[in-house]
Amino acid sequence: MLKSIAKASLLTAALLLPLSFSAAHAEQKKDFKVCWSIYAGWMPWGYLQDSGIMKKWADKYDISVEVVQLNDYIESINQYTAGAYDGCAMTNMDALSIPSASGVDTTALIAGDYSNGNDGLILKSGKTLAEIKGQNVNLVELSVSHYFLARALETVGLSEKDVTVVNTSDADMVAIYGTDDITAVATWNPMLSEILASQPGNLVFDSSQIPGEIIDIMMVNTETLADNPAFGKALVGAWFETLALMKSGTPEGEAALESMAAASGTDLEGYKSQLAATALFYSPEELVAFTSSDQLATTTKFIAEFLFEHGILGDGAPSADFVGVALPDGSVVGDENNVKLRFNNAFVEMAAKGTL
Repeated sequence: MLKSIAKASLLTAALLLPLSFSAAHAEQKKDFKVCWSIYAGWMPWGYLQDSGIMKKWADKYDISVEVVQLNDYIESINQYTAGAYDGCAMTNMDALSIPSASGVDTTALIAGDYSNGNDGLILKSGKTLAEIKGQNVNLVELSVSHYFLARALETVGLSEKDVTVVNTSDADMVAIYGTDDITAVATWNPMLSEILASQPGNLVFDSSQIPGEIIDIMMVNTETLADNPAFGKALVGAWFETLALMKSGTPEGEAALESMAAASGTDLEGYKSQLAATALFYSPEELVAFTSSDQLATTTKFIAEFLFEHGILGDGAPSADFVGVALPDGSVVGDENNVKLRFNNAFVEMAAKGTL
């Protein structure tokens, strides 16, 4: 699934940063906007907006929350970083590399799922991952797909020097795969499923082989959340009500899934197959257990090392520990004096206790 950032996009975010401090200056307010882009695990955001579930929860706290779909994943993160939105659906890696590395203090409010097969590496010819050696690989450069490729190559004793990465927009991935000069791609659903269903190729590695590493999260501005806890409560309440509906097995639940399938460009069966490759945390208790595990710290260190080695933390980053990441237990991975990414279970724990 995932996503992310080319060097140009990171530069754009950095250039826009001065706007973020004025536009997203923390204050008590009534109106909020969050954004998301197409991905199997994020389709509930569109449904809860269109169905009125978001409005119901916002009304409960006497606020308004608009959930906006943007077609370009990278642009959605850049706009959040610039202060145009109070929250944005993004991966753990992209949160660290774009807003947090740019100085925008960001909180992981809802770590909704991790990719468990939604990201994949396809070879047009060749049936084993080792056959990728010497090939071009089309992917969103310096993204989770890039990280995913690096982790895949490690499993067969290869490294990035054994392939050539070709930066390709996620919006173009399906179209370019059909051209003669494309031999390998790394991408996420729904593009992954569309390629596999309609064109020749072999899936030689997927994210189920690195479980729990590519985490899909609704990130929000930390200062905005601190000044407006009702914003966090409304988002969390609407999210888990929608997920409960999806899992209910009722006609209403099936209708919700059909709506999400259509919005993602597939049918119900296709969307359910994508959900099967998504480790979605349907209950707040499951989410809290995941983000409270030791694996989160290990994964964060892996990602920080990747970002540093590729220069994505910025020219001024002296090491992979440049940005501090606060975990739910209060510990910090990286620089304790520069914490810009925070995993906060407080609001999800309220949902678990029924106190929202």
